[in-house]
Amino acid sequence: MDAKRIVILDTTLRDGMQGQDISYTLDDKVQIARTMDAFGIDYIEGGFPLSNRKEAEFFQRIAKEGLRHSRVAAFGSTRRPGGKAASDPHVTALLNAETPTVVVVGKSWKAHVREVLQTTEDEDLRMIADTVATLKKAGREVIFDLEHFFDGWKDDSAFCLQVLETATDAGADCLVLCDTNGGTLPSEVARIMAQLPAARLAQLGAHFHNDTGNAVANSITAVEGGALHVQGTINGWGERCGNANLCVLVPNLCLKMGLAASCAPNLRHLTSLSRFVSEKANIIPDKRQPYVGEAAFSHKAGQHADVIAKAPRLMEHVDGALVGNERRILLSELAGKSSIVPKLARYGDFDKSSKEVARLLDELKRLEQEGYEYEAAEASFDLVIRKTLGLHRPLLELSNYHLESYQAGTTPSKTVGRIFVRVDGTLLMGAAVGVGPVDTLNMALRDALLPIYPFLLKIKLTDYRVRVLNPEQATAAKVRVFITTSDGEESWDTVGVSENVIEASWQALVDGMEYYYNNRVAGGADGAGT
Repeated sequence: MDAKRIVILDTTLRDGMQGQDISYTLDDKVQIARTMDAFGIDYIEGGFPLSNRKEAEFFQRIAKEGLRHSRVAAFGSTRRPGGKAASDPHVTALLNAETPTVVVVGKSWKAHVREVLQTTEDEDLRMIADTVATLKKAGREVIFDLEHFFDGWKDDSAFCLQVLETATDAGADCLVLCDTNGGTLPSEVARIMAQLPAARLAQLGAHFHNDTGNAVANSITAVEGGALHVQGTINGWGERCGNANLCVLVPNLCLKMGLAASCAPNLRHLTSLSRFVSEKANIIPDKRQPYVGEAAFSHKAGQHADVIAKAPRLMEHVDGALVGNERRILLSELAGKSSIVPKLARYGDFDKSSKEVARLLDELKRLEQEGYEYEAAEASFDLVIRKTLGLHRPLLELSNYHLESYQAGTTPSKTVGRIFVRVDGTLLMGAAVGVGPVDTLNMALRDALLPIYPFLLKIKLTDYRVRVLNPEQATAAKVRVFITTSDGEESWDTVGVSENVIEASWQALVDGMEYYYNNRVAGGADGAGT
């Protein structure tokens, strides 16, 4: 098995875009293709050129990019029943895309031939042969996707075998066995792959959907059964429940199975690729995703953190750095001294017996009893550390703030805010008019502080989330507010807790500013000025 080289086809820009809530602009698609090329993906399936103008324009744009590794493939179907491939619009669109490779989908399940195409099995075979041969005659590499292959094989394996042999004889370069409705299990994949006469067929590939949660497992099983070509999407997005997740499949093939792939040398960029695609889709990355998720190499329990400090290989199945991820020790009510020590390392030489560690652990548990949570708010916890060690430099002292929301007639509601704060004994006032109270409070605070702290122009709020902690208390419930702040290069998260959502927001808002002030403006880990 070690001698195998596995070819990767990425269909993020075609099948991936069929997933719910997934959409890319033309520029997005070009940028994603460039990033995949740099990562080393073998084939990028760019879309269906006949579907709309944006898809057709993508192939024109990408042809000018000069990709260094990836081959771009246009996707389409076999000709229509009763026609000729040379004049069929689907085939013509594939040729007009001028990609070196084309992916052609054809029927391999008799039920689809009869009920969807409404034609005969013989005509289906002629459609496949005519289409593949026409594209090969035009000089294209042809990847033939057998739609609903596994269902078709279970229904009538003899007909499926005819489809495989017809496409092979017509010149197809690769036969991709598709689990189009995602209902096949790994044991079925293994059984069916073992029945195929691979020696007299073109190279085999696999394309699995995730409707049973087995797309990656099925892909691995297909490779073990002889497939040398696998298809999937970044983050596993796609039709219905998605496709085989390449962010899981590729490292499994390379790191667990020892197989060769062109992108293997660039695995350290896998996490950034996953997050780049998420950013372009405007979707928050799944933190629990294997290998590339934020939680993939995160440790919460104190016992786990203790093992990590002594022998990381005993708690992590691979080194997260291999896929560009990083280890995180989370702070929580489950934390022990082994969780605290790594967080203090940048502030000095501490061990589990240090009194500062014990004091900080007590403070952490007290705060979490009040509802604070620092797993997703490490900037706030950094401030807790600084306060415990006497290194914290407060940005301001609050005197008071006043917010008033109103609505007049049919005009949109507004909020007027005033705030008074002290900086080095000087009383400062800020005012603002906004839509919501938190936005208004943020603007009023900046209005007061900007003359003293011009660095505030560099940072902005990028996310705001509210969690109700005890909903049974209805409108008197305590809330936890998370705020993400960014300077355009890095981002950090802070938390506030109160029965008053404005007060909780104030805590998280000020923490976001004070974290930047303490770490970037007033000084670094030792608190010294710069």
